[in-house]
Amino acid sequence: MLSMPRIAPLVTLSDDDRLVLMRWARGRRTPARLVRRARIVLRAADGWLNTAIAAELGAREKTVGLWRRRFAEQGTAGIEKDAAGRGRPATVQRTEVEAEVIRKTTREPPPHATHWSTRTLAAELGISPASVRRIWTRHGLKPHLVRTFKVSNDPHFAEKLEDVVGLYLHPPDNALVFSVDEKSQIQALDRTQPGLPMKKGRAGTMTHDYKRNGTTTLFAALCTLTGYVLSTCMPRHRHQEWIKFLNLIDKAVPTGLEVHLICDNYATHNHEKVKRWLTRHPRFHVHFTPTSASWLNMVERFFRDLTDKRLRRGVFRNVQEVVDAIDEYVFHHNDHPKPFIWTKKASDILAKVMRARETLDNAPSA
Repeated sequence: MLSMPRIAPLVTLSDDDRLVLMRWARGRRTPARLVRRARIVLRAADGWLNTAIAAELGAREKTVGLWRRRFAEQGTAGIEKDAAGRGRPATVQRTEVEAEVIRKTTREPPPHATHWSTRTLAAELGISPASVRRIWTRHGLKPHLVRTFKVSNDPHFAEKLEDVVGLYLHPPDNALVFSVDEKSQIQALDRTQPGLPMKKGRAGTMTHDYKRNGTTTLFAALCTLTGYVLSTCMPRHRHQEWIKFLNLIDKAVPTGLEVHLICDNYATHNHEKVKRWLTRHPRFHVHFTPTSASWLNMVERFFRDLTDKRLRRGVFRNVQEVVDAIDEYVFHHNDHPKPFIWTKKASDILAKVMRARETLDNAPSA
């Protein structure tokens, strides 16, 4: 007696189900097996036969039928997880071992090193390096990386913060605000051998060693309103050079405008001769950033872009070449200047700093 062929169940999708399935089918980080299952169900809902779906996706017809039936019976939950009992059983007690991996990784460094590797921690706990790697990935742990930080201990941090951020968010009328600083010790570095250009499958190359050909200091004033940069390079960065730069700003800004300068507490900026210069130029108003808070000075963002885009990979045979490169970069920047938009409120920054200080106060001593 012949058996009746199994009829493929009808698949209908709600709007929510379709959105979920489309997100899975297109997700770049969605597991490949879930991507295929979502595509199977979407095509089934569009009226495709199992044979056509199998041909389209390069799957077996039996596999297509399985996930079509699973979705018809259980919905999206039926295809999201594999059936119980399928695959090799876990060889580790996941919760206990995972907790121990996390504890040792974050709280207990190895006896003869600063941080764990997958192999050293796996040997310590008697599990495989792959298990350690998976646990680290799930919890976003990267013991091989470390970030530097510095929380300002300035006793007048709040007042200075509100002053500077106030200039960014609510600049005074009839005035220009400049973020000013020096980028010192810019080296004119020449490579010992010529590098090779980038090509398919290979990055550009440059030698790790270099020849020093002198240094220069860049003085820059970033107009927070327009993004325009006033700059000059000088061999040193004493108070004499700082006063020369202030004179340059004074000549560049129309006489009818007040000038507000945001700068750090470097000793050069507080020299007695600088103070006397400011007394003779009453339209200049200096606002100091808190100590250890260079990130609050907007011109530092310009210095970062200059370093990344022009200096770090540059080859300079003498100081004049590096000065010319800086002048050229500033000239092109000023062709189409764009201001850096400050959005963070002083209260938000202060709250974050207070949390950081509290964390440091409660941190165990090294």
